[in-house]
Amino acid sequence: MEPPKDYLIDMDGVLVTGTNIVPGADKFLERLKARGAKYLVMTNNPRFTPGDLSHRLQWIGLDIPPDCIFTSALATARFLQSQDPQGTAFVIGESGLTEAIHDVGYVITDREPKYVVLGETNSYDFEEITRAIRFVSAGAHFIATNPDPSGPAEDGLVPACGAMAAMIERASGVSPFFVGKPNPLMMRIALKYLGSHSENTIMIGDRMDTDIVTGIETGLETILVLTGVTREADVRRFPYQPTRIVKSIADVEP
Repeated sequence: MEPPKDYLIDMDGVLVTGTNIVPGADKFLERLKARGAKYLVMTNNPRFTPGDLSHRLQWIGLDIPPDCIFTSALATARFLQSQDPQGTAFVIGESGLTEAIHDVGYVITDREPKYVVLGETNSYDFEEITRAIRFVSAGAHFIATNPDPSGPAEDGLVPACGAMAAMIERASGVSPFFVGKPNPLMMRIALKYLGSHSENTIMIGDRMDTDIVTGIETGLETILVLTGVTREADVRRFPYQPTRIVKSIADVEP
């Protein structure tokens, strides 16, 4: 048998839909482990730590250890560390982001921070947004975890990082640098974290405009699953195409 490929796997719409496992996702992960393949489950959601997400996934029946989960918060923290080790940042976000930033040696402060880092939170505070606008206007570098404008909640859509970043950008006149998908930087940081190479790695995702385009721009083989956002009829309108299209991750043989 050929050596197994490594995998970067989007979480929502690929392994889970809402609070339910995509049928066959657990069996796919078992096949990965049986072959000794390395993998990372990826998400643009920066709110939760890998440990939090691992616990949530185990609760619904997916056994994924924390070190196999990679979030836009982790990518953002590693980007900051590469730019300015042991820097300072004013951070708007939940524990998934603040813990990741602390772990790379950063100080979180509201005293002349070098960076303003915007993530996602259950309730954005207008006073914090105002302070972020003032710091950015005064010269702080503006970094945001992900460009998603909205996200799902039990009662409907809620504003996400991209929407709040637009507010800060409009008020300050400064555009943010988004680290998460579709920026291929997140993929490259994930590959380094995994210890893998693009030529030996496959990206599995459900969105043409984030997962697939980012995988292509990173030089990965790509697999589109039809259990999430993108429908098969939508694929032809994109100027780039996935390597393969399958109904579900259950149909992928590692």
